Amino acid sequence: MHKHIALYISNNDDKEQLIKRIISENFIGDFTTLKGAIFSKKTLDKFIDEEVRHGQFNVVTSANNSLLNSSEGERKKALLQHLISQNPEYILVDNVFGNLDIESQKNIEITLTQLSQKTPIIQITNRVEDILPFVNQLYKLKHSIPILCENKDSLIDDKPKDFLLSLPKPYNQTNNQFSSLVKFKNVTICYGSRTIVNGINWEIKPGEFWQLIGPNGSGKSTLLSLISGDNPKAYNQDITLFGIKKGSGESVWDIKRKIGYFSSEYLRGFERLQPIERMIISGFFDSIGLYKIPNERQLTLAHQWLKVLNMFHIKDKSFLSLSVGHQRLVLIARAMVKHPPLLILDEPTNGLDDNDAALFCKLVNKIASESNTAILYVSHRNEAHLINPNYIYQLQPKNTGSIGNIIKSS
Repeated sequence: MHKHIALYISNNDDKEQLIKRIISENFIGDFTTLKGAIFSKKTLDKFIDEEVRHGQFNVVTSANNSLLNSSEGERKKALLQHLISQNPEYILVDNVFGNLDIESQKNIEITLTQLSQKTPIIQITNRVEDILPFVNQLYKLKHSIPILCENKDSLIDDKPKDFLLSLPKPYNQTNNQFSSLVKFKNVTICYGSRTIVNGINWEIKPGEFWQLIGPNGSGKSTLLSLISGDNPKAYNQDITLFGIKKGSGESVWDIKRKIGYFSSEYLRGFERLQPIERMIISGFFDSIGLYKIPNERQLTLAHQWLKVLNMFHIKDKSFLSLSVGHQRLVLIARAMVKHPPLLILDEPTNGLDDNDAALFCKLVNKIASESNTAILYVSHRNEAHLINPNYIYQLQPKNTGSIGNIIKSS
């Protein structure tokens, strides 16, 4: 039987340095004399860069498309097949299921399970649920040292603390005076001859907590763009946003002012050395950076949010010095300082380790239970053990476009 290893890490560990140690030292077994292959975002980005800069298409998908013009699922599947074709003596896989829908995850898992019959596999992961089923040795990192563990239960050390203080009150008490926030009536969106979504009927009311699910390409991003006002195709549809029929003269900015938005890609826009306090205050002005002097009420509310997050004592610390998980907590507080009618969370736990994902979801559940802000949570992952939505809106792909199905959350 081959030795298959899973190395469980946190967001605080230096993954790049870790990979170097695995392939060049006797770190969790001696792989230094073997010819290996690395399945990772860095490897994928390298092949995409060669496509863009040099026109070299060394890896193509099953549909004979370039990596650049393919979905994340097709990219990862193509990269894995390419690496296998090189006949490596072992494969190191990093964050193998990131950004993949359930079907794509199953396909990758089947491929790796078949490969495990003849090739050793080393997995690096920060989520216990992602550990491959054939793994027979589990390690976790403690102070940069690999510790052999008996089972998955011994991998996670500490559970995240609860947020004990109540949420601050809204800055503007009249901000959420809507009977309906989003209303789609028989919405059908087509691009050329392809129908993306077909006959969508869906309503989001104040204070409701929705999860939007569906496989890659099912139309989740299309629905989000219709809600946020970014999709011009909304003007030909029966869509009402915040009590105003689409096409009645509202501006995109009128809509965006009523929406708090967070995506796992959102962090790329915040690269300046801003203190945590100023990051949260900037939410009152919808600016990246703080260029106005806050009034006393705004400063008080920002401090209350910092206390909720247990970060008041580090309010002057640089935002960029925080872990990825704690940066996301700050950005959610930034989006919530004005208690927007609707908070959209697009793949919010992507890339987080188990502890940070659980901490993030605790804050989301708290917002859902203590505010009148409606939440739309979009994720490939089944986070049923972490979040408590009232309803699930499921997109089901059909040849005639995805249809919607409302599921009452258990």
